[in-house]
Amino acid sequence: MKEFTNEISDTTPAAIKGENKAEAKFGVWGVCATGHGVHGDSTTNHGVHGESVGGRGVVGNSQTFFGVSGSSASGIGVSGESASNVGVLGKSPHSFGVQGVSETNHGVHGDSVSGRGVQGKSQTFFGVSGSSESGIGVGGESTNGIGVFGKGGALAGRFEGQVEITGNVLVGGDINLPNADCAEDFDIDESTVVEPGTVMVLNHVGALTPSAHAYDRRVAGVVSGAGTYKPGIVLDRRQTPGNRQPIALLGKVYCKVDATYGAIEVGDLLTSSPTPGHAMRADEPLKAFGSVIGKALRPLRDGQALVPILIALQ
Repeated sequence: MKEFTNEISDTTPAAIKGENKAEAKFGVWGVCATGHGVHGDSTTNHGVHGESVGGRGVVGNSQTFFGVSGSSASGIGVSGESASNVGVLGKSPHSFGVQGVSETNHGVHGDSVSGRGVQGKSQTFFGVSGSSESGIGVGGESTNGIGVFGKGGALAGRFEGQVEITGNVLVGGDINLPNADCAEDFDIDESTVVEPGTVMVLNHVGALTPSAHAYDRRVAGVVSGAGTYKPGIVLDRRQTPGNRQPIALLGKVYCKVDATYGAIEVGDLLTSSPTPGHAMRADEPLKAFGSVIGKALRPLRDGQALVPILIALQ
């Protein structure tokens, strides 16, 4: 067995310190079948601290649990520094390679001058995972570069829930939206309750109300969201004390249609009808000018129904 030189004095700020000046690889090496190989606690400094000039500062391997686990009440859970290689490397086939927990600071924090602050790899799960009860799960900051970078064969990133962007969005490829129409929020008359698919017209103060007259030139559009068509883009969405609804201005939308005034065929122009909130076939071109809502995409021989139409206000 090689001799290990331990130079520990009363002034050494470490609970455990291991130095190796021989040919063996490890300054401190701990093996345990069921618990922690090396466990370090500190109230004011690092529980475990590893430094390496050309190798790995701290290495942790585990078959069923954490390769390296660090927790801190007010500081850094795990800190690793390396001049030319990996500061902290953790591998685990079933759980997290590296997990850090902190009450008031970063669970895992990585700094790099020219490389990657934190890098995580996984065959079946998250390369890097962050969770937070009330703060930011994963945060990335860069003064002159990219705060967070994602690259994937299927998707570079996926978000479940709302996404807020306070700056510009730069797109180098196409924008694919699975939903149907382009809508814009409008103020609705406060005394009116409207359903998706309702034909809407402007009232005397500029708010919208369901149509009630044939060939009404105040027609503004159809309330988006009926049937299987949902709005792909909603413009002017903001919080107001009043009632606002998305009105389809472009694209496909389901519309309330009344065929009592004439059977409707695919391609027929539609206008407002005497039936409140319903469209009808536009048979009189002179009256229809300025009151056309769009074109029917399906026929309706009689009665009333929701019919998909192509919005074409004219």
